[in-house]
Amino acid sequence: MQKLTAIVFAFLANSIICNAQFTETINSNRPGQSQGAFAVGTGVYQLEAGGFFGNNNHDLLGTDTDLYGANYMLRAGFLTDILELSIKGRYQYEETSILQGGQDRIYERSNFPFNTIGAKVLLYDPYKNGDNRREVNLKSWKANQKFDWRRLIPAVSLYGGANVTIQDDNPYRFEGENKYTPQVTLITQHNWGRWVWVMNLTAEKFTETYPSYQFIGTLTHAFNPEFAIFGEYQAIFGDLYADDLFRAGAAYLVTDYLQFDIAGLANVKDTPSRWQVQAGISVRLNFHKDKSPNDLSRDNRSEFDF
Repeated sequence: MQKLTAIVFAFLANSIICNAQFTETINSNRPGQSQGAFAVGTGVYQLEAGGFFGNNNHDLLGTDTDLYGANYMLRAGFLTDILELSIKGRYQYEETSILQGGQDRIYERSNFPFNTIGAKVLLYDPYKNGDNRREVNLKSWKANQKFDWRRLIPAVSLYGGANVTIQDDNPYRFEGENKYTPQVTLITQHNWGRWVWVMNLTAEKFTETYPSYQFIGTLTHAFNPEFAIFGEYQAIFGDLYADDLFRAGAAYLVTDYLQFDIAGLANVKDTPSRWQVQAGISVRLNFHKDKSPNDLSRDNRSEFDF
């Protein structure tokens, strides 16, 4: 068993080293809610944060809720350019008005709905070695114009983390729910020139009474190196809450290390009907150093004696 574990670990370590990728420009998940497949790179530390304001109006319960707060995400490359550690969370304040006994009563609650500590690893990168690019056929113009099905092969990553709600009196934690709950996300990413298509399939709190499952699809289009827009669809499945959310917005790259963004959210049902607006910033600190050929040669040597 130990020998098998060593073989698996050596294979994963070699895959990590061989597929490493780093870009000079900031790689931000904002302003959408999905995660991209690629890590920020070793020696890179990134903050993605923003504020939001919105309203939830529940026709069935007769409640009207104003809410505002802030989202944050701290990302750092670790050991290799395809492994990323992150902490993400949200602080939220809500003021709910409900008609009771002929009077509008106000209820307030505030806390962190979630704080999640996790790691993401790039499992496959078709763009690294040109696996999804066909060679130019010098003898046939027609062959070069055909759709290349290899472009449909995405980069694939896996994210795993733990949701943490330590406070016993946190109003966003349901009765009987553990303080630490799991979250797993399968991530795919297609890069098609100025278009990027990202998909996230997420399962969280699946060890609890009320698990939640989500799909997010995000399509981004860059008009130029500085300005891009996006559209996003999120489907949430769960016994406590299910919804279809739609987001759209834009991001502007001020420098290679600084990005501003703005976005809006809406849904199509009335239990509750929702809307939100948000604005944020992404900042990058870059201490990345490329490895020399000698360093890569040493890294590729296995330390296990089979």
